[in-house]
Amino acid sequence: MEQTYDESAPVPALTGLVRTVWIQRTGARPYPQRDLPTGGVELHCPVGGVPRLIGPLTRAHLQVIPPRTTIVGVRFLPGAGTPLLGVPADELVDCAVDLWGPAADAIGSAVAVAPSPQAALLGVQRYLAGQELRPDPVVAELVRRLMPWERTGIASLADELALSESQLRRRCLTATGVGPKALQRTLRFQGYLALAQAGFGSGLSDLAAETGYADHAHLTRECVRLTGVTPRDLLGDKADRCDCGHDHSASYRPFLAGWYARFVQARRGGPLLASAHGTDRS
Repeated sequence: MEQTYDESAPVPALTGLVRTVWIQRTGARPYPQRDLPTGGVELHCPVGGVPRLIGPLTRAHLQVIPPRTTIVGVRFLPGAGTPLLGVPADELVDCAVDLWGPAADAIGSAVAVAPSPQAALLGVQRYLAGQELRPDPVVAELVRRLMPWERTGIASLADELALSESQLRRRCLTATGVGPKALQRTLRFQGYLALAQAGFGSGLSDLAAETGYADHAHLTRECVRLTGVTPRDLLGDKADRCDCGHDHSASYRPFLAGWYARFVQARRGGPLLASAHGTDRS
């Protein structure tokens, strides 16, 4: 069996907290995986193993998953997974650590007793839905304003949120692990990946312009900084859409819906509107 990866939307109780959930299975060989910065933390629960947290990433995290391994995973929205960490998010930047304490016991048990990976994933989500995963409301609003379709200026955010710049930065670091500017850069890159997944545009220049990069060279530099490789190396021969063979629509649907809403509000049409609308219905 070859490596498989199946994403889906979270259960309704986790809407606004979790971006996507998934089940991953490796085949007869070890699988090298490149975890990319998303702005949030991830929970990886291997069947028969110890749950692990992938802390906020500022660069790609490379791992090799052993053969014949099944993992159920949860990707949190920025700031939403901080209560699981047990420490401020900025203390676990670019780290992967075993989950500890009662949360680890409960999640590990939910996975161990489940009759199937699908049941294990549901059990993990039910546990999370019963926890006090309440993100900092200021940071939640900050994240909303930093989404790539908003084109928000960092300098004005503190005033708009009635905080000093140092207060805003401190709260952002505690909840997401990075400052507002770094978070904005990560979310902008995630926006590029979302549009690539949707098949928008005729090349990198279209995607760069839509996601707020100065040009496709700027996008390429950011891709190398965040992932360690160029867009073409990351996505395959056609760097304006994902050629990895996995369906990431559940993960990127919130980004595409945001662009779609902006276009509706502006009464605009065109290729992106059609792509975003079509992907959002899938």
